[in-house]
Amino acid sequence: MLVLALVGVFALSAARQADARERAVHTVRVFPSDGGLVRQIHRYRRATWRWQSVMGVRRTPATRAAVKDPSHRYKVWVRNLWKHRAKRARRVATHPPHMAGWLCIHRYEGSWNDPSGPYYGGLQMDLGFQRSYGAWLLRRKGTADHWTPLEQMWVAERAHHSGRGYYAWPNTARYCGLI
Repeated sequence: MLVLALVGVFALSAARQADARERAVHTVRVFPSDGGLVRQIHRYRRATWRWQSVMGVRRTPATRAAVKDPSHRYKVWVRNLWKHRAKRARRVATHPPHMAGWLCIHRYEGSWNDPSGPYYGGLQMDLGFQRSYGAWLLRRKGTADHWTPLEQMWVAERAHHSGRGYYAWPNTARYCGLI
């Protein structure tokens, strides 16, 4: 009797397994064409360069080898390389080294898009400061009230790294305990 019950359980599970195999959806991996890979390479390269421009660092050099090379495997490698670079550049750009300090200074200074001169933006930068540490943004976007908060923080980072530290904001930095 016990043997008969066990055989019934095994038969039932075998039937369920057969049903599962019949209903199984076969996944098909679709590989992008060479043209699709080149478009992805360009997209990741533009993203990398955009984040690098936010940080104010040099753009990573690029060649046209992926477009000219006939190897699909090489194009996949280049795509993955630029994808990794874009992720890393985004991660670094969205976390400036002294972000907590800049946010504290911003809390006491003003709105990120404060247009009232002679000081502009959330970190209240004057035109001389903007010319010295964010000339590329000043030419491209105008005064600091037109910059994103990250761009303002990265310009402040450049000033910090040049040796000015937080002394460009003497009172606010004292309130924040930065000097």
